[in-house]
Amino acid sequence: MAIRQIVTKGDPALRKICRTQLNFDDRLAMILDDMADTMYEAEGVGLAAPQVGILRRYCVVDVGDGLIELINPVILEQSGSQIGPEGCLSVPGESGTVERPMSVTVRAQDRNGKTFTVTAEGFKARAFCHEIDHLDGILYIDKLSPEGNE
Repeated sequence: MAIRQIVTKGDPALRKICRTQLNFDDRLAMILDDMADTMYEAEGVGLAAPQVGILRRYCVVDVGDGLIELINPVILEQSGSQIGPEGCLSVPGESGTVERPMSVTVRAQDRNGKTFTVTAEGFKARAFCHEIDHLDGILYIDKLSPEGNE
């Protein structure tokens, strides 16, 4: 396992739309392991591939109840609303208030290519949406809510 460099605001990789991950192999497994190690080392709760300079559709999330790897994630359903604080490992030293769904259902693949569906509520839903946004070149600072960001 290795700690990877996290790219920060201003790096063009953060504004790119990522490509679908097609290969489910040892290289992908190694990168996912590295991303998890990098996220934990940086004391984050999520990390998307473009944050380590890889323009592919995958991310890792752990809000305290275990690591989840989302490969080629798609939000199938969302409901409710929550407004709360967000930060980002790629926007160090900053935070802001963002509106997100209270609940999301995501279809994704695991590291072996098996498709699964997961529903997340509250903080985990926020983390899923934040990381999936990264895969489309969107940063939380693009979605700042007027509430709490004056």
